[in-house]
Amino acid sequence: MLSYRHSYHAGNHADVIKHLVQVAIVDYLLQKDKPFCYHDSHAGAGLYSLLAEQAQKTGEYQGGIGKLWHYQAQSPALAHYIALIKQLNPDGELAFYPGSPKIAAMLLRSGDSVQATELHPTDYPILASQFARRRHSRIEHMDAWAGFKAMLPPLHKRGLVLIDPPYELKTEYQDVVTGLQSAYQRFPQATYAIWYPVIERAAVEAFINAIVATGIKDQLRIEYCPLPDSSGFGMTGSGMLVINPPYTLAASIKQALAELSPLLSAGGDYQVNQLVPQ
Repeated sequence: MLSYRHSYHAGNHADVIKHLVQVAIVDYLLQKDKPFCYHDSHAGAGLYSLLAEQAQKTGEYQGGIGKLWHYQAQSPALAHYIALIKQLNPDGELAFYPGSPKIAAMLLRSGDSVQATELHPTDYPILASQFARRRHSRIEHMDAWAGFKAMLPPLHKRGLVLIDPPYELKTEYQDVVTGLQSAYQRFPQATYAIWYPVIERAAVEAFINAIVATGIKDQLRIEYCPLPDSSGFGMTGSGMLVINPPYTLAASIKQALAELSPLLSAGGDYQVNQLVPQ
């Protein structure tokens, strides 16, 4: 289970969608003065070099953030996402890409709190070092589901919980459903953003149906696939299932995806659908 390293995939089309949604949700939470908590279940290393051997070996970022690097976005959500990546690369060269905890650290205020768990023995110390001097942060070398039990609910009663396991094992799909239910019981006020890969369509729909069947209300599905569904191996797209989404999220992400989709793929397809009402 500890073979997955996000450094090979950083900045790909799945990261673009995941982080676009993350930024839009955090921007909404920042509109209120009251502090909130950001919790990251599978945090990774936090920051990745796109010039390193791993990223260069796959070149996946070239089909994601690489296609947006010189693009001037019109939709506010997409423009802010690209601006954050440029902020991390001030000399104008696309050399670094932030993971979701780094994006949170760039956006959150000093009074907001950050929680993150990472189990990989190499990635965890890299992640922890980035938050060593930040107040209101708790970074643990811990299983994600144990982290929910240990850290939720947080002190702040608003927040975003990002759940994005690698799905290396088939059991991880059920682990997400069970883990979500555990977290939601502890922290029902939070927004939950669950990333999922599109590899085999029937399995994806079964996973989505299992989350819908939990009975948790207010579920929004966001999905982008640059490639058509395939029965072969390989990820053709990805999505985010958002629980308790900001009321502005569906419209802002629809606008962003309408602009983004033709940039990343000539035959790309996307959807933004309310699966369960409030």
